[in-house]
Amino acid sequence: MTTAAIKMTKSDLMAPPVAQSIQTRSLFIGLVGALASVAGVFIAPESFFSAYLSGYMFWLGLSLGCMAILMLHHLVGGAWSIVIRRILESGMMTLPMMFFLFIPILLHLPQLYFWARPEVLADPKTDPKIIEIAHSYLNFHGILERYILYFVIWIGMAYFLNRWSTEQDSIAGQSTLRFRALSGLGLVIYSLSISFAVIDWVMSLQARWISTIYGLIFIAGEALSALCFCVVIETILSKRKPMSDYLTDTEVHDHGKLILAFVMVWTYFNFSQWLIIWAGNLPDEIPWFVRRMNGGWGEVGMFLAVFQFAVPFALLLSRQLKRKARTLVRLASWIFLMRMIDIYWHVEPALHPTFHVSWLHFTILAGMGGLWMAYFFHNLRSRPLLPINAPQTLRLLGSGHE
Repeated sequence: MTTAAIKMTKSDLMAPPVAQSIQTRSLFIGLVGALASVAGVFIAPESFFSAYLSGYMFWLGLSLGCMAILMLHHLVGGAWSIVIRRILESGMMTLPMMFFLFIPILLHLPQLYFWARPEVLADPKTDPKIIEIAHSYLNFHGILERYILYFVIWIGMAYFLNRWSTEQDSIAGQSTLRFRALSGLGLVIYSLSISFAVIDWVMSLQARWISTIYGLIFIAGEALSALCFCVVIETILSKRKPMSDYLTDTEVHDHGKLILAFVMVWTYFNFSQWLIIWAGNLPDEIPWFVRRMNGGWGEVGMFLAVFQFAVPFALLLSRQLKRKARTLVRLASWIFLMRMIDIYWHVEPALHPTFHVSWLHFTILAGMGGLWMAYFFHNLRSRPLLPINAPQTLRLLGSGHE
């Protein structure tokens, strides 16, 4: 392909005007939701912080899931991921915003975590193990230092992957070795760092409870969220050029198969955790499930088992459903909603023994999500939808412009 053709292709591959329209609407929704959520701090403070943590973990998980799937793309290559690579890059580059959105949690730890309350630690009836953990690991300075470390790692990896991708658009013939090198090590670092972050921010809501597979549950869920999100975005873009020229049933089918794979992985990790704890029947491990099997929370767990695993699994066995974007997007959107409920089910029972839902759960999800989507579409519109000069893209453009 000639240089002139590549220059023409860069212009032709920019996101369609609908991306700007969605960005504007998302920003409006985000600002309205944010204002309503701020009001909730004063109107319903007993619900605000748990709802905020649920919403935060979901949208952070989407950012990190995009980065994880992107690193998987750089490791294995293939045509399945080239059409969603810029979607993944735009999603992971929302991490700077998520860094700042954690600050309300950091500044209000006692509202969420009982181990951060001085009166609890001063009470002689408090479990000595909790006091020991609070002094040695779960304390403000420890949470602050690890929070900064996590985001330095995540934003650092995202920065280099994004920067090298931009350079690849301008310079032909660049080696992809550095992408693979960073991604191989990066997936290991990501898995370890998010596992520790989940321990700090979610597992510690019930500080005596321990699960060595807990981080893997979130890793599988984040990847599932990212893949479902990509299917939704690619379907929106596939109705217009340039995505309509390059997204085929083959790529959609591959994305559907990956969603099926991560639905099964998520289910396997959850079932493994439940089976081991049930078989062990240990007093330090049981309370987590006791909370989530009573007070109305058991029905939420059953709902997730049926509608985040059983129904999607059965439907995704259909090859025809996975090959058509207009049918797969409905299921992907549903699983995306189930991911929100799943995070809610992990957070809320630790703070509310009986079923509890507040209007703040919706305003925070909408506010944080609207800002996330506006930032995402800003990133997506800044570069061509396909990475110019990537080996897979050059083959795709070569066949598409003959």
